[in-house]
Amino acid sequence: MTAKMTAKTHLHRCLRSSSILVATAVLATAAQSDEAKELTIFNWAGYIAPELVEKFESETGIQVTLDTYDSNETLLAKLTAGSSGYDIAVASADFVPIMIEQGLVQEIHASEMPNYVNLGANWKTPDWDVGNVYSVVWNWGTTSVSVDTGVYSGPLDSLSVVFEPPEDLKGKIGMSGSASEVINLAMVYLGKEQCSAAPEDLQAVSDLLMAQKPYVKVYDASGVAELLGSGEVVAAQAWSGAAYQARGEKETLQYLYPKEGVYGWADNVVIPTTAAHPENAKSFINFLMAPENAAILSAYTGSPNGMPGSLAYLDAAVAEAPEFTPPADAEIHFGKLCSEEATRAYDRIWSRVRG
Repeated sequence: MTAKMTAKTHLHRCLRSSSILVATAVLATAAQSDEAKELTIFNWAGYIAPELVEKFESETGIQVTLDTYDSNETLLAKLTAGSSGYDIAVASADFVPIMIEQGLVQEIHASEMPNYVNLGANWKTPDWDVGNVYSVVWNWGTTSVSVDTGVYSGPLDSLSVVFEPPEDLKGKIGMSGSASEVINLAMVYLGKEQCSAAPEDLQAVSDLLMAQKPYVKVYDASGVAELLGSGEVVAAQAWSGAAYQARGEKETLQYLYPKEGVYGWADNVVIPTTAAHPENAKSFINFLMAPENAAILSAYTGSPNGMPGSLAYLDAAVAEAPEFTPPADAEIHFGKLCSEEATRAYDRIWSRVRG
């Protein structure tokens, strides 16, 4: 994907018509029959519909175990340590190439799966894994800010609401617990190139985040809905899907499309090299590419998926939600794989911020 595009262009590409032909829900292979009927999924918290898990278990007889993590960095560390016991992992686009290069994920050859015909054309050639040799998109969306307008009635047109908050929001800000997510959104706010390693850009980001730090109540990527719902924070960095879920609990929450733009992301399902049940994992990926199943996932997460045919199964309240479908003029800055130099610089900035 390009690093920067309007939501209108992106949605047009993602929602191009593709075959809605639904193939068999399960890949029947001899290898699979030799595996125990088990599948362990490592995912972000609250990022899979219980109904989807139950449907997969019912159709296949494979029992699913879920485990969660709070950042891509945690996921990478777990897989790097080896023998994780995970059969499926959900990784952000900018981390997939790292995992491929380090030999942490195995080839899945999704194009050979029956339900691959349902995957949108744009998602068959993503920059991070052209041809879906190692991965298939799980959900995609944006990262911006969600604000409780029942408490705060000030301007909502800029990311300054969290990075340089007004007096009545100081100490009531929530930010992601992921270094890359916080720094990428800061880059958007400052108008800097994603993954820039220019000393002046890195210094500007570092200064911004250090100045913001006293006003941040919590750095936590996984609990934004609960934090906003409880009133512990009033404005928080949020994934579009999490913001959608939070608004379902508190209708005064508003997801922002600020003048600086928002950060775009895509999460992908992969199979770790150490997976104990790789054929079961492939069955799950094939199952996920059936439009009706992708719709169940999106209805729960509030985030779009890569199957255009799933829109036919989605309630309008989901498909037309502002968090789900960005405004046509929204500017989305998609992340990309950073150089080692930039990654090391990000780590140094984050150590300073969280130190």
